[in-house]
Parts: sequence; C-alpha cells; structure tokens
Amino acid sequence: MNVKQNTIEKEVTISGKGLHTGVEVTLTFKPAPENFGFKFKRVDLPSQPMIEANVSKVRGTSRGTVLKDGEVTISTIEHVMAALVGSEIDNVLIELNGSEAPILDGSASHYVKMLKEAGLVVQTADREYFEIKRKIVYRNAETGAELIAYPDDDFSIDVMISYNSVVLGNQYASYNRHTKFSEEIAPCRTFVFVRELEALLKNNLVKGGDVDNAIVIMDQPLPLEELNRIADLFNQEHLHVNKIGILNNLTLHFDNECARHKLLDVIGDLALIGKRIKGRIVAKRPGHGPNTEFSKLLQKEYLKGISENTAPEYDPNKPAIYDINQIKKFLPHRYPFLLVDKIIEKGSDYIIGVKNVSSNEPFFVGHFPQEPVMPGVLIIEAMAQCGGVFVISSQPANEDYSTYFLTMDSIKFRKKVTPGDTLVFRLKLLGPIRRGIANMRAIAFVGDTVVCEGEFMAQIVKNK
Repeated sequence: MNVKQNTIEKEVTISGKGLHTGVEVTLTFKPAPENFGFKFKRVDLPSQPMIEANVSKVRGTSRGTVLKDGEVTISTIEHVMAALVGSEIDNVLIELNGSEAPILDGSASHYVKMLKEAGLVVQTADREYFEIKRKIVYRNAETGAELIAYPDDDFSIDVMISYNSVVLGNQYASYNRHTKFSEEIAPCRTFVFVRELEALLKNNLVKGGDVDNAIVIMDQPLPLEELNRIADLFNQEHLHVNKIGILNNLTLHFDNECARHKLLDVIGDLALIGKRIKGRIVAKRPGHGPNTEFSKLLQKEYLKGISENTAPEYDPNKPAIYDINQIKKFLPHRYPFLLVDKIIEKGSDYIIGVKNVSSNEPFFVGHFPQEPVMPGVLIIEAMAQCGGVFVISSQPANEDYSTYFLTMDSIKFRKKVTPGDTLVFRLKLLGPIRRGIANMRAIAFVGDTVVCEGEFMAQIVKNK
C-alpha cells in the first residue's frame, strides 16, 4: 500500500525565547495542501517572505541549523523539523514573528505535543520516498564525523557519539519504525559543556541559554568563584554540581540522552532533503555541519535519480511489481505483440518497465536477417504498452479499460536495439489525467544509454 501524505487539522501556536538570540518568538503551525512540504514564513517582516525547508537554503550550522534566502534567515530549526517528521506530517506552514525558532526545553517534546493537539489529516496524494540504492558516505577527517547511508526497505538511524570527557564518553542510540518517537526521542534535550559557554557567548551565541533548556555538563574541576562568574554572564542563579557532573541536579530522561538528542538532530537535518528516506543511516560523531553536508549528498543522489536522462536502476534480483501474467490482466495484447515483460516500479505519476530483447523475436526474421535491429515503431509500441499498464492499473479494479493512441510527438531514436539488449522504460505523466486523456513523457534505455524518447497522448476507453 502507498502511504498517504498528512497535514494538520487546525493551527496551533507556541511562544518561547530563541536559544541564540534570547528574543521571545511566537511560532504557529498551519495546515498546508498536498505536496507543499515544509515552509517557514516570517510574519514580522513587511513582505512576509517564505523560506523552503530545504538543504539548499542552509547557510549556517554553528550550534544549530540556519536557513537563509536573500536577507531573510530562520535559525535553530532542527527540533521543529524533527518533530514534524516524527509526527508523520508531510505538509505544514510554519509562521514565526522572529528569526529563530523557540528553544523551549531544548528538546522537540513541546512541538510534538502541539502537533498532536492540532490533529492529523490524511491527504489524497501519496508520500514520495527517496530510496537509497547504493552506499553513500560522508566523512570529515578533521572532526571524525562519518555518516553513511545503506539500502534498506525501512528508515532507520544508528548514532554513535564520542567525547573526550570523564562525564560524557561513548554513547549509542537508534531509531526505527518500532521506536516511539514522542516518548523515546522527542524529550531528549540539547547539551553543552561548561567549558564551552563563555566562548559561545563571546561568539554571539546562546544568549537565551540557561539550565532549563539544556543539559549543562561540567567535566573539568572549576572553582566555585568561576562557576558563579559564568552564571553571572548568563544572568543565571549561582550553580552547584551533582555527583555525575550535571549542573543544578538535573535528572536525565535516559542514560544515553545526549546520543538520543544527536539522533533527534540527525532526523531534523535529514528532513531538509525534502523527501522521506527508505534506507539505513549510520552516523558517527554527527553534528549540524556534517548532517547538512550529508543531506546535500543525499539530495544530489535523489535529484540524479529522477533526472529524466538518468537510467532507472534495474536489479533483476528484485521481485517485479507486475509480472507477465499480471500485465496480461491490464493489456489485451498477446504474442507476438505483447512487448513488456515486467513492471519493476510504479509511483503516483510514473512507471518503469522492462523488455528483454531476444534473438527469437519474430520481427528479427525480416528486420534484418544479416543485421537484426528492433524496429523503432515497436520500441514506441513497447513504451506505450508500459504506459497503458500505468493508466489501466490506476482505474477501478472492477472495471475493464483499454487505451488508444491519439498523438505521438517529439519522437527521437538515439541508438539501435539489438538481440541481447534489455530495454528499460520510464514513463511519467506530464499532467493529471483529465476526461480520460493521459499525456506521458517516455524514455527507453539500454544500460545507461537513451535509445528512444517521445511524448504520447492516449485516450482511456471503458470496454463494453
């Protein structure tokens, strides 16, 4: 079954200060239409500009992820993004009256509660996924960060963190479809070391930081006077330390809360790809910089995969979506004119099919005996049959339909097809099917090479 897109039922609002600006900000989640994705809107600016939540807009990753478009910025968005993904939401407008999302308690928990209160609305359109087809690696030798994507049928993340600290050493956290995001990941708070605080403040960061919105770790002995001086810099009450090095006797939600928070950040930063992922992610020593660089690699791979001149990946070991017997249920064609062997992929607006070209094809007897070449018109027919499977399989199951050519445009033959070739067809709708008319763009590949392309218009007719 295809998973449908979701939005929220009603708008919800929350206010809080920004972690780095220290400025009070109000954030509102609003319902959005299908295929809208996630967009931020600055309602405090005269033109109320919007910024798409996309990794191409990332312009900063110092202690948070920053989006920028022109002169407009939105910062510290990672907890908001993670909450949306963890709440199974696909389309929402996020309005803010400032440049930074509220930090709240340093986790995504309050955002998740808001979204639950807003309610979930299932939409008509299918959710689109980026399926990891090969191993993709990002490494940073300087920081030791490493993020790797592996092919898998589900989405999962394994995170490992390592700090040279007597308080926070090696930790591990994982996420998969069995994880209860709202209970096991969302409540996990951001963390910082006392030794980092003054430098962060001097760099115009963490102006809104306090012991209520972060786990503050002291892993080096400091005199009480020094602790009090740092507290005064942040206009906080004077601090004391418990036996495990956590300030103000804060109680951890989990022994590995810091690793779980890093996992939360990875989820939020990967959401900037713009598509849900099917694959396994392994992250060692992640951070917003490595996360977003890795996301750029993944997005580049996704865009490469949907480029119309890039051949679909064909793995003959994977089971077909429709085999030849199922194809016969959709098409009236039979030997020697059934020219699609199997369908390997089908989405909301596209289909990918395969034709194995054998030397036993009857047309090779006369075309041509000394130099067998598949007739171009039969390549077109094979692509059209593949499109027919898409159209007819999308109609009500209890009805009987056929498709008929109306027009063929921009047909081009790039290379001859000969015995032993495997033709892979990709057909994509050029627009919604209206009044029984379907327009599709078709490309045929042998390996990575385009051998034929064109555009078809067909009419869907209900059989008597």
